[in-house]
Amino acid sequence: MTQVEILVEDDRWKSINFEDLVTKAFYETLKGLGYSKTDYFISVLGCNDKKMRKLNLMFRSKDTSTNVLSWPSRERLRIVEGDHPKPLDPTLDAELGDIALAYETCLRESTHYNTSFASYVQHLTIHGILHLVGYDHSSDPDATLMEDLESQILGNLSLKAHN
Repeated sequence: MTQVEILVEDDRWKSINFEDLVTKAFYETLKGLGYSKTDYFISVLGCNDKKMRKLNLMFRSKDTSTNVLSWPSRERLRIVEGDHPKPLDPTLDAELGDIALAYETCLRESTHYNTSFASYVQHLTIHGILHLVGYDHSSDPDATLMEDLESQILGNLSLKAHN
């Protein structure tokens, strides 16, 4: 079984070797969280702002594009604010969920943060995967924990956070 299923709806994603970047981010995120890369899988959509706007409207009632959306296969939130979510169980959690990334928004934001498009896409992929496994940023303690994890995982990829 392929651990990362990728659907590219916008050919511009191919300019940055999207599949390899996303797969590296996935494996490094699982490793950083202490999980085996062979026990879990995700699906990732590389789309454009028009598609992302439709998805954001459909699932979040927001009529605008966004950089990344994630849909966990099931709820995996933490019990205590600012704490890690419950550990994954490969028998229950093999399918972590789905992520979508919007090309134009990611490109615009990478320019704003003065960072490479490829590294920014990896950052957002890591962010999306952390959401899939139960992390969120709805409170300050949760946001701090999630940002610290992102920075650590990005550092393992020799990249820096773009917060």
